[in-house]
Amino acid sequence: MTVTREAVLTALGDLAGPDGTTPLAKSAALSDVVIDGGRVYFSIAIDPARAAELEGLSRAAEARVKALAGVEAATVTLTAERAPQPAAPAAPRKTNQNQGALPGVRHIVAVASGKGGVGKSTTAANFALGLAAIGLKVGLLDADIYGPSVPKLFGLVGVQPEARDQKLVPIEVAGIRVMSIGFLVDEDAPMIWRGPMVMSAVTQLLRDVDWGELDVLVVDMPPGTGDTQLTLAQQVPLAGAVIVSTPQDLALIDARRGVAMFQKVDVPILGVVENMSYFVCPNCGTRHDVFAHGGARAEAEKLGVPFLGEVPLTMAIREGSDGGRPIVVAEPDGVHAKIYRDIAAKVRDGLEAPVAPKRARPRIVVE
Repeated sequence: MTVTREAVLTALGDLAGPDGTTPLAKSAALSDVVIDGGRVYFSIAIDPARAAELEGLSRAAEARVKALAGVEAATVTLTAERAPQPAAPAAPRKTNQNQGALPGVRHIVAVASGKGGVGKSTTAANFALGLAAIGLKVGLLDADIYGPSVPKLFGLVGVQPEARDQKLVPIEVAGIRVMSIGFLVDEDAPMIWRGPMVMSAVTQLLRDVDWGELDVLVVDMPPGTGDTQLTLAQQVPLAGAVIVSTPQDLALIDARRGVAMFQKVDVPILGVVENMSYFVCPNCGTRHDVFAHGGARAEAEKLGVPFLGEVPLTMAIREGSDGGRPIVVAEPDGVHAKIYRDIAAKVRDGLEAPVAPKRARPRIVVE
């Protein structure tokens, strides 16, 4: 039986919304209802101060929708917009500002790019494996809702996570714990979702996954610097961000936007990675700077952020990613795996380094 939006709204008909009187189905707090096969997604906007109080509303709405014929799963998320607050002097922020945000997770690190097609997901996967290779407990969240790559990168296409105590259990592979929206939807299903639905799904993957004890949770962010990326950076308590770019000028313009976005929401830039930095011909050994070279290093120096390293464009990295065995797993003692381990070590050091308090901005008084 096909699930319809009208059936969902009918199920929510007499359930009071956040104000206690207006039916949720007619409340402005209810987002668009997105239906993907037998899965239903929507969010409820609330006052953040009432988050704990309104958890019951979220559970009640979810139960009603799950009871509908044809519904396989329902994802209901409480979202909040904070009202503007008077300006106040900024307090010193700790590097691991997200400690306690997810039980047992010390640091959440975003891997982002200003545009698609720069190898962000491949970098995120090998970076996470590099962190594990230097002795950290690591998780990888594929938050790229429109183009989830983790199932393909780790050879997990068709695998579905188990549920335990009302939480999803991440898939353990190659020494890390991974979760992706790709485990929950068909590989060929188009993700035609608006921003609020993307945030609902990402919040659910963070909140309703049993990550256990982790030193670092790596989040493979959606590409770009639009509303979805900015909202994610604001709502997920990030310890820092790693920006991935290729060397050419067009990509660097977008990488610059990515750096600016994170700085705008006070997320530290842990560094910039130059991916597809150069190509060495496997037949003759000649090096070719296909996309120019050194642009990301120069941009990092210009922006005053760390440069983490150069990753070459190689057949081995591409074949490993396509074959479900990232290069850090396929060739752990190889030169390319060492590059990712070195990047991981620099990020680890950046996470553990103390953060100097920011100087208060000058106040301008007009009389």
